[in-house]
Amino acid sequence: MERYSDLFVNSFRGYAAYLWQEILHPHWGNYFYWLIAISLMVYALELFFPWRKNQPAFRQDFWLDGFYMFFNFFLFSLVGYAAVSSVAVQAFNDFLASAFGIRNLVAINVSAWPHWAQLLTLFLIRDFIQWNIHRLLHYVPWLWKFHKVHHSVTQMGFAAHLRYHFMENIVYRTIEYLPLAMIGFGIQDFILVHLFAITIGHLNHANFYLPLGPLRYLLNSPQMHIWHHSKELPEGSRGVNYGITLSLWDYLFGTVWIPRDGRDIELGFPNVEQFPKGFFGQEVLPFFRRK
Repeated sequence: MERYSDLFVNSFRGYAAYLWQEILHPHWGNYFYWLIAISLMVYALELFFPWRKNQPAFRQDFWLDGFYMFFNFFLFSLVGYAAVSSVAVQAFNDFLASAFGIRNLVAINVSAWPHWAQLLTLFLIRDFIQWNIHRLLHYVPWLWKFHKVHHSVTQMGFAAHLRYHFMENIVYRTIEYLPLAMIGFGIQDFILVHLFAITIGHLNHANFYLPLGPLRYLLNSPQMHIWHHSKELPEGSRGVNYGITLSLWDYLFGTVWIPRDGRDIELGFPNVEQFPKGFFGQEVLPFFRRK
């Protein structure tokens, strides 16, 4: 038990030191400043080429979503998620070792592949896993309670991409862990793929028109993703257009729905007007049963 407590403390201190170093020392591999740079670039596209021209530059909940960006990517780990997840991963690995004699999860070694092939494989597998998790968030009632935070957006903009409940971090990382660990990708590969996914995700939520032509069957876009946030859904459906980065999975599995131009459609879910407007209310509500 002392081993796990030491790991918890060291992971907590290690992440705090890492984040402080990232803030104080910008560099080309600095994830903190890459997030800011990507956000500013996509926001500039919104300002200079707005799709919904009557939407204000500082749209409804602009600052709330900005806080969510930094909370979900940095502050949540700082308040303990990084330390808890380190302990959970170690405990899981110890369980596999003691119960089954498994001391190395890597089942497929991709290190000998060309680097581009490793990155492409990581991207495709991770995106497909996330597409399936996203569907679960809509179809499993207790998961939907957390995912409603993301769907409480009623004016779309780039920062809405990262308005989501902290439980989604736990759900995504837990389900992703085993399949990705079995392929043994490096941390640098994760960062590169993640930055690409962040860029596409920002664009998908941006107030920006992005015609993709034939590429729309491969990549997600603002014109496709706006329907995922639509208050109007096909009868009997719990969601559509689940693609995170790729639209490919929706076309393959028949979950595409783009009935018309969605520029000015109403967003949210039934009774979204009654949903809490502030950060703490949105984070706490899913843990309580509503009458």
